[in-house]
Amino acid sequence: MQNNKIRIGIIGAGQNTKKIHLPKLLALPGVEVLEVANRTIESTKIAAEEFNIPILRDSWMEVATSPNLSAVVIGTWPDLHCPATCLALESGKHVLCEARMAMNHAEARKMLDTSLNHPELVAQLVPAPFSLHADTFIANLMQDLGKILFFHVDYQSAPLAVPQNFLHWRKNLKFSGMNVMTLGIIYESLLRWLPPAQWVKAEARTFNETAIDPETGDSVQIEIPDYLSVQMHLQEDISGSMLISETGSDKPQVKIVGQKGTLVLEFIPDGKLYFGPHGQIKEIPIPKNLRGSWKVEEEFINAIRRKTPFTHTSFATGVEYMRFTEAVYRSYRNNGTKVPLP
Repeated sequence: MQNNKIRIGIIGAGQNTKKIHLPKLLALPGVEVLEVANRTIESTKIAAEEFNIPILRDSWMEVATSPNLSAVVIGTWPDLHCPATCLALESGKHVLCEARMAMNHAEARKMLDTSLNHPELVAQLVPAPFSLHADTFIANLMQDLGKILFFHVDYQSAPLAVPQNFLHWRKNLKFSGMNVMTLGIIYESLLRWLPPAQWVKAEARTFNETAIDPETGDSVQIEIPDYLSVQMHLQEDISGSMLISETGSDKPQVKIVGQKGTLVLEFIPDGKLYFGPHGQIKEIPIPKNLRGSWKVEEEFINAIRRKTPFTHTSFATGVEYMRFTEAVYRSYRNNGTKVPLP
């Protein structure tokens, strides 16, 4: 890398990439965003002008294989995560890929295997953001709960705001695959404090059943639900449940109940943390030295420069949350059948 510059290409300058990744990358010393390719040349031009990106590419493949670059950031929808990641790694590029790792577990596994074939390259996923501030402290508190008995996640949100009832990509099976709402993000956070699931049973419903396909203008059935109820059993004999819905408005939270007490986290960035004996929980401050924050872009660059390894999120973790996501998908598609996770 000439002059120690990290030259980055962008495959898919979507909302998160433009709002978060690009500004934070460009604020780091010795980082240059050199190329960009979006779904259309028009949106490519807009992103290039907004962030002074000098080279516009007609195809994401041109960015993935470009000899000018040392790294790529993949901000596309999940349908391109696997092909773009694998081609970039095979072309000698470090990769930072947006969350919702892949369309399914098989694609996630392929991404991990490709990264393992290139151990000299950094392969990182954008992490689940909602508990970053509290993760380390919660991990420390778990022992004070005693044996964990069960947990419950309640994640309600407003429906996706889409003009003229157009089908949002997150509700489109063609682009999102087996990902459902915030399911994978929630499970990724849980894995930071709890062991993996052994089996799942799920029920799903779609209350808003149709939308307009923006590509054809036709009214189509929505195949990804906006209500999901999951029962599960984790290793270490821990029971758990999730209720995820885009038809409510209560503040999201995670509750973990142990023999000695209860822990509750508001599942939003910088959400409050509550802890204490049963019936006596109260808000507790997160010690400054244990408080985490968003450092994705900085960690990616530092890992490339071999300064420090990144902490969030590995492809191996992504494979685990995609394994879980697919099991939930298969369960609700088969009328709540119990699906084991080997």
